[in-house]
Amino acid sequence: MSAALVVSAVTNPIITDSLHAQARDSLRARLEERIAATPGAVVGLYYKSLGSGELVTIAPDSSFHAASTMKVPVMIEFYRQVERNGLGEQQPVLLINQFASIVDGSPFSVAPLDDSDSTMYLRIGQRVPARELVERMIVRSSNLATNAIIALVGAGRADSTAHALGARNIRVLRGVEDGKAFQKGLNNTTTARDLGVLLEAIEKRSAASPRSCREMLDILSRQEFNGEIPAGLPPGTRVAHKTGQITAVLHDAALVYLPGTSPYVLVVLTRNIPNERVARTLIADLSRLVHGHVAPASAASQAPR
Repeated sequence: MSAALVVSAVTNPIITDSLHAQARDSLRARLEERIAATPGAVVGLYYKSLGSGELVTIAPDSSFHAASTMKVPVMIEFYRQVERNGLGEQQPVLLINQFASIVDGSPFSVAPLDDSDSTMYLRIGQRVPARELVERMIVRSSNLATNAIIALVGAGRADSTAHALGARNIRVLRGVEDGKAFQKGLNNTTTARDLGVLLEAIEKRSAASPRSCREMLDILSRQEFNGEIPAGLPPGTRVAHKTGQITAVLHDAALVYLPGTSPYVLVVLTRNIPNERVARTLIADLSRLVHGHVAPASAASQAPR
């Protein structure tokens, strides 16, 4: 946007609204075009500027298997229980690889080969600080650590907290690799809007206390799997995010921090893409398009007037 257009928009609210609407429509069209270029892809997308409130969505309320994105509401519930003095952050948790199915209480375990953090299995039989388990649940997406934390805080409580925060359709039912539950269709599910709402609540310090929210943002910022939303951003951009992946499903839910402006939320959920590389490229490209939309507007807002 030229400096002349910026000045005109500032002095004429009608022009401002029109320009913003055109920009939103243009972004949505480019996002939809990119999605359509991936045959069979089903995508839920939620972009929101936390400064201006600008919102662009594509199927934001469509339900997807949550995969590991469900670890975000589990983390929120952990910190809320710490604040209520029910838990201690450093409370030692005996790490075992046996959990109860939500179907009938029968035991199941998780496999190192199916876990992105196989090193946690070397700690079985040891007492591990709860805070460390939460860190590994997010940063390395450890399934073993996740199930240990869910056993500690309760899936139902994480679900209730998420709903109370405005994530109306998310379902946190169980831990990872509960085969009997999977066979009965009892899966953790989410929408792009729900994850966006939860990330916004963390950023705005309403998901828990300000201190707890800062800790959660720090953990999310240390995420080690950065091939999706961060891959579409300039190197060094701060991103607080959580990925999720199962067969033909790949997600990323992020807060993106650009210099000199308020952060924005971007959530991209995908399914029906068997090739992981194709799905990853799609998410990175969608992230790049959103950044290209946000970055010029950010620069324009700081232009001399």
